[in-house]
Amino acid sequence: MKPHTAQADITRSAILAHVSTRHGCSRAQLARELRVSPALITQYTRDLIADGLLVPLAHEASRGGRPAQLLGSATTTGDAIGCKVAADHITMVQVRVDGMITRADTLAFEATAGAAVQHLGAALHAFIEQTPTGRLLGVGVGVPGDVDEQTVGTVDSTQLGWRGLPLGDSLRRKLGLPVIVENNVTALTIAEALYGPGLGHDNLLVVTIGTGVGAGIMSNGNLLRGRSGGAGEIGHLPIQENGPLCQCGGHGCLEAVLGERALTQQARETGLIRSDASIDAVRDLADQGDPAAQQIFIDAGHTFGRAMAGAVNLLDPEVLILLGEGMLGWRHWIPGFEPAFRSALIPRNRAIPVVAETLQDERWAQGAASLVLSTPFDTQEHSGEQGRLIRQRFLKP
Repeated sequence: MKPHTAQADITRSAILAHVSTRHGCSRAQLARELRVSPALITQYTRDLIADGLLVPLAHEASRGGRPAQLLGSATTTGDAIGCKVAADHITMVQVRVDGMITRADTLAFEATAGAAVQHLGAALHAFIEQTPTGRLLGVGVGVPGDVDEQTVGTVDSTQLGWRGLPLGDSLRRKLGLPVIVENNVTALTIAEALYGPGLGHDNLLVVTIGTGVGAGIMSNGNLLRGRSGGAGEIGHLPIQENGPLCQCGGHGCLEAVLGERALTQQARETGLIRSDASIDAVRDLADQGDPAAQQIFIDAGHTFGRAMAGAVNLLDPEVLILLGEGMLGWRHWIPGFEPAFRSALIPRNRAIPVVAETLQDERWAQGAASLVLSTPFDTQEHSGEQGRLIRQRFLKP
């Protein structure tokens, strides 16, 4: 194979990844969808055919002009492993380049245990060992916290009790594969852009509601990470002066007002549920028509709607995507959310679509795998050396 620049390898691997998700793709389609000049597409596809990575297929049906030659993948480009890490469990998936989950497993996990990283590495190693014959591109890991750089993977997470944990380095040594570590909501945003309702949109706002509230932001096709990888901490918007204490140490943050812990506490204080009951009990009461339980969600929806309107007005996304455990009771949030949200939007944003997804652990793990599968499109090279290694695997016949 001829030597190539880093940008050329990004483009070549993006061509392969794009073709692998379709049953035939023309050069014109590749130029348009990858935003690469037709001349470069012609050059790179010629090289990829010569290298045995692409094959010419049938021609497209003519629409009056010269029929376009379709291209297909000549090799299996490989799968990715994705892992969602939570305080009490991990979910691992094997994902094809087209986003299809082919295998999944969920295991109990104790993040605060002294040997947590060793246990995580062992679980991933065992999962990888069971992978059917084929080529693995790498491993993506999504964590609830801040990650310095994807290619380094040092984690700070209050939810997991990790501070300055060199997770990426530890897992690379254990697994012998490229490993990319990222905030779980940021990873989920990539999956939404590649395989979910964000497909075809360059400007996305993805917000998750559950134990906490987080956001992933895509602007003009680029993921926003901020100075230290912490962009998207929408759960720490200050909402109430002298409000309830948040896990970050502040008071009145959005997630301290409407996260699962806050809503459960409201229900306990009003006697709706027992002191040891969870958010599931509040949702069950709302499902049964209990007006007090429903009002808890309506009030949360109102606060959430105004906060999301502010975020949409600030970021100007094409679509707002909502996910997380909170979506299980979303129908009870809507009566408070919709009027508060729409009325607080500036006129040009009032028709923005809102998509609520109820997918849970496997979707989060698919997001982690997307850290690997998106490296061919990583023109900003956020994935650094690990992304380069993954693209080499894409380009290996």
